[in-house]
Amino acid sequence: MVLGLSAALGAAVLFGIGAILQAVGSRKVPTESELDPRRLGGFVVALLKQPAFLGALALNLAGFGLHFVALRLLPLYLAQAGIAVSLVVTALLATRLMSDRLSALEWSAVIGVCVGLGLLAVAAGDAGDSAQHHGLTIGIIVGLVTIAVLGAVASRSQHGVSTALLGMLAGLGYAGVAISARLLQDGSLSELVRSPTLYTLPISGALAFILYSLALQRGSVTLATTPMIALQTITPAAVGVFVLDDAVRAGWWPAAIIGFLLSAAGSVILVRFESVKPQDVPAGP
Repeated sequence: MVLGLSAALGAAVLFGIGAILQAVGSRKVPTESELDPRRLGGFVVALLKQPAFLGALALNLAGFGLHFVALRLLPLYLAQAGIAVSLVVTALLATRLMSDRLSALEWSAVIGVCVGLGLLAVAAGDAGDSAQHHGLTIGIIVGLVTIAVLGAVASRSQHGVSTALLGMLAGLGYAGVAISARLLQDGSLSELVRSPTLYTLPISGALAFILYSLALQRGSVTLATTPMIALQTITPAAVGVFVLDDAVRAGWWPAAIIGFLLSAAGSVILVRFESVKPQDVPAGP
């Protein structure tokens, strides 16, 4: 529990810093980018030319390594709640480095996320076994195809609604990462290579990362991040408890529910705090 929670919090720090760099790098790429197979290569190349984006990519990869440890050791709802602390990290860093200020409500949200995570940590029982679940694996594959199709449609628009939709789809993609990591089997290398979730994991992550970058091009960090964090947290949590037998300590269900709601509510409030504003980021490559 201690190792897993430490890994989740370490990942949150890296993700929180990476979010700012990803926003800066994404907005230096032309806003007509979209999730089109014919143009996707050019979009990715343009992103990789941005030093800020490369920094975000490195931090996200390192953060995923820690997140993977947390996903294997903790119930999914606790691992994902720990990642939500990245919002706290982003907000606190922005107040120091970008001359922004948190309102009293937003400071209350910071405290709420921390208290909620504490309640979840106390209430968490053992994580369910990492076992093959063919129905869930098929669901992830179907979900990835659906996310890609909807992402291609949403990315054709520059409207604010597309920002929220792309953020939502990115959140579902990251949920696929968390669930795939949990379904990976402990065993021989040959068994691991044959596991479909070995491939759905990186595909989910790459798709989510691109969709979030597209969302950051079109609107505010707030509008892009709110649905992403909500679905990235809630979807794996529900799957963990209702499908993968993640446990809550006997008699601690009320504390777990309150902790989850506090963390979720605090996260939603915090994403209203825009660490990077569109007018502050220079346009063009």
